[in-house]
Amino acid sequence: MAEFIVEIITTVPEGTPADEVARRREAEAERASELAAAGHLVRLWRPVGEMRSVGIWVADDEADLRSNVLGTLPLSPWMEFKVTAVAPHPNDPGATRP
Repeated sequence: MAEFIVEIITTVPEGTPADEVARRREAEAERASELAAAGHLVRLWRPVGEMRSVGIWVADDEADLRSNVLGTLPLSPWMEFKVTAVAPHPNDPGATRP
């Protein structure tokens, strides 16, 4: 499994009915919980004062991440994803050391 930092910018199309937005947001929260339980969504933050998210995600590779993980989010048609593959750093203070 590989780790990725993913920046997500969601833009609701102009003229989308409020009930459609609410329905998708509710479904989005449910799907995010499922992806977290499955080990794909590790952490998720929203930068203060901004309408974007930054998270740590796990998948087999970037193609798997984009199609089988991020692509299953109900808001994905309205989302732009910036994906950065990351690898452990030898000086990571959070890494387990022998």
